[in-house]
Amino acid sequence: MQKERKNQYPIVLVHGFAGWGRDEMLGVKYWGGMHDIQEDLKQYGYETHTAVVGPFSSNWDRACELYAQLVGGTVDYGAAHAEKYGHDRFGRTYPGLLKNWDGEHKIHLIGHSMGGQTVRVLTQLLKEGSQEEREYAKKHGVQLSPLFEGGKSWVHSVTTIATPNDGTTLADVVTQLIPAAQQIMGLAAAVSGNTNVPVYDFKLDQWGLKRKAGESFVHYADRVWNSGIWTNTKDISAWDLKPEGAKELNNWVKAQPDVYYFSYSGEATFRSLITGHHLPDLTMNKLITPFGIFLGCYGSDEKWWQNDGIVNTISMNGPKLGSTDEIVPYDGTPKIGKWNDMGIQENWDHADYIGLSLSYVLGIEKIEDFYRGVADMLGSLSVR
Repeated sequence: MQKERKNQYPIVLVHGFAGWGRDEMLGVKYWGGMHDIQEDLKQYGYETHTAVVGPFSSNWDRACELYAQLVGGTVDYGAAHAEKYGHDRFGRTYPGLLKNWDGEHKIHLIGHSMGGQTVRVLTQLLKEGSQEEREYAKKHGVQLSPLFEGGKSWVHSVTTIATPNDGTTLADVVTQLIPAAQQIMGLAAAVSGNTNVPVYDFKLDQWGLKRKAGESFVHYADRVWNSGIWTNTKDISAWDLKPEGAKELNNWVKAQPDVYYFSYSGEATFRSLITGHHLPDLTMNKLITPFGIFLGCYGSDEKWWQNDGIVNTISMNGPKLGSTDEIVPYDGTPKIGKWNDMGIQENWDHADYIGLSLSYVLGIEKIEDFYRGVADMLGSLSVR
């Protein structure tokens, strides 16, 4: 039964690490796999948009891209930020998904995995801006992006799904993720048999890693994988996904008092009676099972062993490392300005939450039901 609808704010879906857009990966949707969560929510009565940001970029860069994609215009990573990290200040130009987005027409942001970190950063910048960017613009007489001005209460809710809010210990060996990403993209490219098909876009233009005219996807991918950005800068996903990087982010990204925060956690492991380590459930996606084994025994703190194959479960319910945010169990009445912990979905791995599991592909289960429930809850939030 649907809850009473109290707002008509649009929903924006933001993908995580290594994610892709609706016109990539031969039509396989990040949000739904062979299904389509965006279109299902639209038919269910909720205006829904799917954003596309740099799959391997830092959360700062991704937040800047998300802002430009929603309001329209050219991505501005910030003059101070660009100078600090040595990449281009401006990126791609977008027509805008939400032309009337403002304090009277707010949105609900839903982020899966790293996408949860990204929507938190965007919400923070909208509300409080960037003092560093403001000072730099004033000192050097350059134009300041409206994103860094602050004062924008444009987000009604933030929902993080299987998000490494405190990082993931898998990122300590993040290079182990790269071969898996290479295999998936290479398979898609091989299946397409056409180098002109937009199989996958790394969206790393700011680093000079834009695909050249006539360049094969394989050559383009090799340039990206062999670049120095993976180890030579903190302005990249590899840092933000580490517990140390997440702690640094949590130091300045805070829960805003006028925003609702929700966190969904998952786990797909069981504790071994012999070693005490956590082992993957038989139902865990086989592509990430090796990562689940690694996470289940890595480090000396056993509280970090339970996982969903990619992220430690303890990290998902909200920011704790370096954070003063308050996390409370959801009791049916959403608390504003605090993290509403929606609990742990048992036997749900990292891919289950976006419909990329065999049970969803075969139609045994429906991921749409989960997102309809989330949408109903967000739609029932009162307008202040």
